[in-house]
Amino acid sequence: MPYEVIARKWRPQIFEDVIGQEHVTRTLVNAIKSGRLAHAYLFGGPRGVGKTSVARILAKAINCEKGQPGRPCNECRSCVEIIEGSSVDVQEIDGASNRGIDEIRELREYIKYMPSSSRYRIYIIDEVHMLTLPAFNALLKTLEEPPDHVKFIFATTESHKVPVTILSRCQRFDFKRIPASLIVDHLERVVEKEGIQIKRSGLALMARAADGSMRDAEGLLDQVVSFTGQEVEDKHVTEILGIIDREIILDSSRAVIEADSKKCLEIVDRIYNYGYDLKEFYRALMGQFRDLLISLIVPQDRLLDVIENEGGKIRDQAEEAGLEKLQVILNVLIKREEDLRFTSHPRLILETTLIKLCRIGDFLSFEDLLGKIEVLEERMAGTSARQGGPHREEPPLDARPREDASGVKEAEDGHTWEAFLAYLSSRNKAMFNVLKGWQSLSLTQERVDILKSTQSFSSTYFDDPDKFKQLLNYTRDFFGRDIQVKIIDNREQGLHKGSKYDTNQGTSEKKSDEEELPKPVRDILDLFEGEIKGPL
Repeated sequence: MPYEVIARKWRPQIFEDVIGQEHVTRTLVNAIKSGRLAHAYLFGGPRGVGKTSVARILAKAINCEKGQPGRPCNECRSCVEIIEGSSVDVQEIDGASNRGIDEIRELREYIKYMPSSSRYRIYIIDEVHMLTLPAFNALLKTLEEPPDHVKFIFATTESHKVPVTILSRCQRFDFKRIPASLIVDHLERVVEKEGIQIKRSGLALMARAADGSMRDAEGLLDQVVSFTGQEVEDKHVTEILGIIDREIILDSSRAVIEADSKKCLEIVDRIYNYGYDLKEFYRALMGQFRDLLISLIVPQDRLLDVIENEGGKIRDQAEEAGLEKLQVILNVLIKREEDLRFTSHPRLILETTLIKLCRIGDFLSFEDLLGKIEVLEERMAGTSARQGGPHREEPPLDARPREDASGVKEAEDGHTWEAFLAYLSSRNKAMFNVLKGWQSLSLTQERVDILKSTQSFSSTYFDDPDKFKQLLNYTRDFFGRDIQVKIIDNREQGLHKGSKYDTNQGTSEKKSDEEELPKPVRDILDLFEGEIKGPL
């Protein structure tokens, strides 16, 4: 007996066997049970997701002699003939090779005759979008008012190429790509029945390469087993199918996030020597960072289509990088994709892109730059002014904070800076993440002095008056009284050279060597943390 490939052997024979298309199969089963069958159906969707299989099951279900409504028996003469492809009443037509008006005219002549042994005469036209426009026009009238004993089922991978005059005469069903997890579950059942030894991680590689197509996944499994026999290892899958190992992709994204340029170059060298397609690797890397970004935005959503054992690694890398950095990395990858696509030196473009991604933390993101420009425009227009708390006297010496042996600053009422940070973490996570990297120089009953961080991303956080007001409100709520907040800058002239916001004065302290500069110039220097290199 000739060998039957896995894709044909495991083709679904009843609606319950169809995977990932429940929205289609449930509707068809209900239509059969209620007797609300349309005269024409159009099944559209990607390749290998079950369009033709559902068409055959539908043909069996409405012609079956013994089965229950919506569930063919697969044993009666009509079902067996449809399965074997020998039914006179159910004809499958290839739209690519029978696309002319002459073939449609011939079909119109045949549909006049009653079915020979079944209830309906059914025509399944695959890749119907390949028909010529005259052929479609010749089919219009017949399709709108066919004989009662005729049903049409069209299947296509490009529904948009079907004329709207045809679409309006059909019930349209759009098939979806099958999630990788469902493909892996199905392949596990297949290999168990076939006696094939393969890990779930190997099946996951095939499912990802299949890109939502069950037929492609089963074909890949057949190809691998033909080479290895009944025992398959993960390395066989990557070698035979030319699939880039997921560990390489995970290592690449980790190296970019950790800014390890050397590691990135080593990975490029490895995939180049293995013979992998560098452009395919680039697409896989873009997909990886897309998964990282999605895992932060909607961690439990179906948009994140990854295998179970990768979920933890994805989340760990995403949390380490952060939302803002992932967005910047994806923007760079998207902009450089065209360079890689048309270059004659893909390795050079790939290496320079990865090195740039490793240094992404040294630059401001586009959103940060726009935010700073907006603040600068407000200042120059005079529409924004800094506001501080009421003027207060400097506290007496006996009100200075006392320190215990561990060096933790504490006010007289027992409140500590660490306790305030703990309170802030439950109220405003973003502000907490900024202040936890800063230092409290002093804490008294009426005042707290905070030393800025030297990191550019956080040092200007409270330049926004609204954020500074929020900080004042949080201190008031925690300490139970109005308390002054002084932010001290230590970048150039020591710990007490100046303050962005001093609630004693309500204005910024200016450096003496820049006081003669025009105010817009001082604002620019202040906003972008610049300095005068030459003599004034």
